[in-house]
Amino acid sequence: MAEAILARLIAEKTYAPEEIIVGEPHGARRDYLQKTYQVKVSPDNQEAANVSEVLLLAVKPQVLDRVLASLAGGANRPLVISILAGVSLQRIQKGFPDHAIIRAMPNTPATVGAGMTAIAANKMVEPDQLAKAKAIFSAVGNVVEVPENLMDAVTGVSGSGPAYVALMIEALADGGVLAGLPRAIAQKLALQTVLGTAQLIKDTEEHPAQIKDKVTSPGGTTIAGVAVLEKMGFRSAIIEAVRAAYRRSQELGKK
Repeated sequence: MAEAILARLIAEKTYAPEEIIVGEPHGARRDYLQKTYQVKVSPDNQEAANVSEVLLLAVKPQVLDRVLASLAGGANRPLVISILAGVSLQRIQKGFPDHAIIRAMPNTPATVGAGMTAIAANKMVEPDQLAKAKAIFSAVGNVVEVPENLMDAVTGVSGSGPAYVALMIEALADGGVLAGLPRAIAQKLALQTVLGTAQLIKDTEEHPAQIKDKVTSPGGTTIAGVAVLEKMGFRSAIIEAVRAAYRRSQELGKK
């Protein structure tokens, strides 16, 4: 995710490569990032933080305490943005007392500039800093601001949601193969159907149920398929998947 954000920030000219410094402990990875994106790199997180107006935390939650310790005592007070799943503003605040901090949850479509990011800010964040954070995540897609107590729910929907959609596309294509279609054609049909339907709902602003009703003619093929989905608990399965991801995000935040 960190590299996706880095790539899009440069591609969208939100920041020039020379304005970005990446703290990376692994030498091979530093070389790759420097050669690929022409950014500055450093093995020292403190060095990166001390010259930055924005510090983006993009590490595994299990190494967060070690990273926070490496950043302690810096003279600079950058805006801190965390993309760590399940990690609260309060926990980040322990490593950055009196800092403006924003918690963000982007998702994997950010890689192609079609992401969805939710952000929540602490009380220290100024309007210009909030605007800066929105500009950063606008480079990878759309941005919404939510209260922090909804961030775990965001994780369940948009953070984990791409996996659910990918599973549905795979299953839709498998159904086509079962019905006799070649794999490549079934895959193309399934993918474009999901993409087109999402675009239709977005552009028309119609409720998904309205789109469904327009396709399901009386006694037709679609209502026969919908009846099977209802019988098999399709909607309930998606709802429960979101709830499971939401609960797991809560659990991660307590560790």
